[in-house]
Amino acid sequence: MKPTNCRLLLLSLFIGLAGLIVSCKDPNPVVNPTPTTVTISSIDPTSAPVGSTIAITGTNFSSDPASNTITIGGVPATIVSASSTRLVVTVPTSATTGPVSVSAGGQTAQSQTSLTVTLPSVKPVVTLQGTIFSSRTLSRDTVYLLRGIVYVPQTYTLTIPAGTVIRGASADADPSGANMPGALVIERGGFINARGTASQPIVFTSAKTAGQRATGDWGGVVLIGRSPVNRAGTTANPRGIRGTVETYGEPASNSGAMQYVRIEYAGAPMAGNTAVRLAGLSFIGVGTGTTIDHIQVSNSGGDAYSWFGGTVNAKNLMAFRTTDDDWTVDWGYTGNVQFAAALRDPSVFDASGSNGLEVENYETADTDVSLVTPINGQAQNVPVFANISSFAYNTTPTTGNARAGLFVRRNSAIAVYNSLFYGYPEGVHIESTTGPSSLTSGTVDLRGVVLANTLSPVVGGGAVTSDQVSQYVQTVGRNNQIVPSNNLAALLLNGSNFTLTSPAFLPQSGSPLLSDAVSGNRLNSFFTAVTYRGAFGTDNWATNWTNYNPQAVDYDR
Repeated sequence: MKPTNCRLLLLSLFIGLAGLIVSCKDPNPVVNPTPTTVTISSIDPTSAPVGSTIAITGTNFSSDPASNTITIGGVPATIVSASSTRLVVTVPTSATTGPVSVSAGGQTAQSQTSLTVTLPSVKPVVTLQGTIFSSRTLSRDTVYLLRGIVYVPQTYTLTIPAGTVIRGASADADPSGANMPGALVIERGGFINARGTASQPIVFTSAKTAGQRATGDWGGVVLIGRSPVNRAGTTANPRGIRGTVETYGEPASNSGAMQYVRIEYAGAPMAGNTAVRLAGLSFIGVGTGTTIDHIQVSNSGGDAYSWFGGTVNAKNLMAFRTTDDDWTVDWGYTGNVQFAAALRDPSVFDASGSNGLEVENYETADTDVSLVTPINGQAQNVPVFANISSFAYNTTPTTGNARAGLFVRRNSAIAVYNSLFYGYPEGVHIESTTGPSSLTSGTVDLRGVVLANTLSPVVGGGAVTSDQVSQYVQTVGRNNQIVPSNNLAALLLNGSNFTLTSPAFLPQSGSPLLSDAVSGNRLNSFFTAVTYRGAFGTDNWATNWTNYNPQAVDYDR
C-alpha cells in the first residue's frame, strides 16, 4: 500500500475513534463553576475613629451578615448591615491603622488602601446637681457629672439613651456642702428611662480617669416607688436619702426602666460616715411596673444591690468584686429575682461581714426579739430568688470578714430555688427566734440549692440549731446538695469561672448543674422555666455588655 493511502486510513480510523469516544460521554456533563471572587473596590471614609461606622463596597459579599468576616488592621469588626456589594461595619475599639479584609464564601479580599484609625474626640462634660425640676433627655455624645445627690422628683422623667456615660464625683465636690458623694435618686413618682443595649450599655462610673478608680469613688443609683414597705411611714429613707418611706400601697407602681446598665465604683460613705453607704443600685418601695434587667454592678464599696421593701422584679443581674453583700433584702421585700451571678475578689470583704445573699427584715440595729409586726400589710420579707450563682473563694475559704453564701436572719421568709453558693466559710446560715417551725412551716423554702467548697455547709442561730438547719436542708424531696471539697471537680465549672479579668461562667458540657432543676412552690409566671441550676445554662446572657476591667476604659471619648 502506498504511504499516502496508509496515512488516509490512519486518519479515518482516528476520526472514527474520536467520534466513538464523544458518543459515549455524558450528554449533560457537569462543569465545575469558577469560584466567585470577592473584591473590595473602596472603603468610605478612609479615616475614621473607633466606634464609628465605615462602608465597604465591592463584589460577591454575602448578604447574610454572619457569613462575612471583616477585619480592620487584623482586628475583627462588627457588621451593621450587609448586601452582596456593600458592607457597613463598626470600627472596633482595639483596631489600628491597616488594610480592611473581607472573607465570604471561602474567598478573601484585602483593600488596596489602609483605613486610618483615629481616637474619637473628647466628649464635652455637663454637670448635674441639685433637683432636676423638668423632664430631661441626656445625650450619648456628652459625659455627665453628678455632683452631690441629684434628685429627679415626682412627675418628671430622666431619659438616658443607650451608650451614655454618667460619672459620679466624690463627696468633696458636693455643691451643697453636705459632703455627699455624687448619686442619682429617682424619687417617688419620678421616672427613669435608661434603656441601653448589649452593644451600647449605659454606664455609671467614677469621675476619676482610667487607672485611678477605686471602690467607693461615688454614691450610686437609687429608685424610690409607691410599693409597700414594712416600716412605719415616718421612717426616714435609708442611707441619707431625703424624705420618708410614707405609707403607699401600690405594689404595681412604676418607676421606669433600667436595661443593659453598668454601675461601677459606687458605694462611697455618705456625709463622711463610713458605716453608711449606698449600694450600687438601691430600690426603696419600688413596684412591679418597673423594668429591671441586664444590670452589672462592679467594684462597689458597699452592697451591689439592695432592696428596701417593694415588689419590683429583676432578671440578669451581675455583681462583680463587691466589698459588702452582693444582694441585700430588707424592709419586707416581696419581689422576684431570676438569673443573678456574683464573682467576688477573695481578698476584698467588708469588716461587717460579707455575704452572697443576705435577707433581713429590718436594719442591723434591730434585734431578733419577735416576729415583725405587720406594717402596710407586710410582716416579712417573702422574696423568691431562682437561678443564683454566687462565687467567693476558688481555694479553701478562710474565716474572717467573709461569711455566708446565703444568710437569712430576723425571722425573714424567703424562697431560693436552683441556685449555687460556692466558696464561703458558711453555705447557708439561718437565724430565727421561733425555732424550727420557721423551717417546717414553709416560711423558708430552699429547693435545688447546691452548696460547694464551704467550711460549714449549714449553720443555725437564735432558736434554731445547726443540726436542725442541716436536717431541713437535706430533707429528701428538696433536692438540695452539699458538694464535699474532695469532689468539687465533678461540678465541671468553666475553667475561667474565677478569672477576675475575664471570667466565663457557662458550665462545661456534662456538668450536673445543667440538669435536675426543681419546680419550687413559689415560682410564678415571672420566672422562665429552665432545666439547669445556677445563673447560667448554655446561653451566656452576660455577653458583650458586661465589663470586668472597667479600670482600663477611657470614658472621656
